[in-house]
Amino acid sequence: MLFGEDRDWKELMCEKAQAELAELIERAKKHRCAYMQADDVKVAQVWAALTEVSRQLKDIECRIARIECINKGFTEIGQIAKKDTLRERVSDIFKPKTSKEREVIDKIVDALMEF
Repeated sequence: MLFGEDRDWKELMCEKAQAELAELIERAKKHRCAYMQADDVKVAQVWAALTEVSRQLKDIECRIARIECINKGFTEIGQIAKKDTLRERVSDIFKPKTSKEREVIDKIVDALMEF
């Protein structure tokens, strides 16, 4: 009781938290048939809501993994293009004629790739 009135504890939460909680409770309702059969319905409803959060988290983790895979591919392609461009530019400057000179160019390019 707060100042002589009986209020629902959820009303004491910020508006954003209230909205998120309402959404979570709504999503957990799909498991109503299951949690209504439990000895402690309130605890079972919390577990049902937790299951929904877990499912959402796994979905997000899968999406992030796909994005990371795509990003890795872009990074690798970018590195290859960078190395090819450097090799081309350094070769234009030094104009290697022998395989030994090309090896030196490759060493210069490898060193530049570290930057």
